[in-house]
Amino acid sequence: FTSVKLSSLRRHLKTHSEEKRHMCHLCPKAFRTATLLHNHVNTHTGNKPHKCSECDTAFVTRGELSRHRRYKHTLEKPFKCTICEYSSVEASKMRRHVRSHTGERPYPCDLCSYASKDAYKLKRHMLTHTGEKRYECYVCQARFTQSGTMKIHMLQKHGENVPKHQCPHCSTCLSRKSDLGVHLRNLHSYMEEAVKCRDCEAAFHERYAFLQHRKTHRNEKRFKCAQCSCTCNQ
Repeated sequence: FTSVKLSSLRRHLKTHSEEKRHMCHLCPKAFRTATLLHNHVNTHTGNKPHKCSECDTAFVTRGELSRHRRYKHTLEKPFKCTICEYSSVEASKMRRHVRSHTGERPYPCDLCSYASKDAYKLKRHMLTHTGEKRYECYVCQARFTQSGTMKIHMLQKHGENVPKHQCPHCSTCLSRKSDLGVHLRNLHSYMEEAVKCRDCEAAFHERYAFLQHRKTHRNEKRFKCAQCSCTCNQ
């Protein structure tokens, strides 16, 4: 990094520092610079000082406004690759693109040999270690670690050209009769020992009814602070 302005150099040097002296008074977060803190506080207050001159949209930061103008109005792509003809609206997308030429993968996994050129892809990869299944099929409630896997499932199991077997007890449609049998056994068969909800007194002898009931607790804020009115769902 080089600059003709000393103030720009000082601002850039802060990006290499781990020191975060600027504390938010509304949450526990801290930031390296006063500008970053100011932008963050605006997300709490809803203040959007940067207004587009060509439409009614407003933004928290000047950078968000610049991206909006390029995407919606000017269609300008100022960041150009020096190796190929690719150009981008955003500098971050250009940095990611350049890594496809250099082979650089600066985001390594701590648990295996995987490394990514993209922070988002690393986060998605980490789900394969944690086992967390954030993506749920809205047809049969099957869950997946990645959205791409869920989309493949939707095409193979619930696509337009796949023969349908309708569950007589819920809205689920399945591609194979054997899958419908598994679905009926797992979700709609009577269980002698009732499954109890861990968040309330409800109990169910059918797994499907239990799962539908669990959805009612998803956005509940069950944890209450003893000293103020704050409530949380975790």
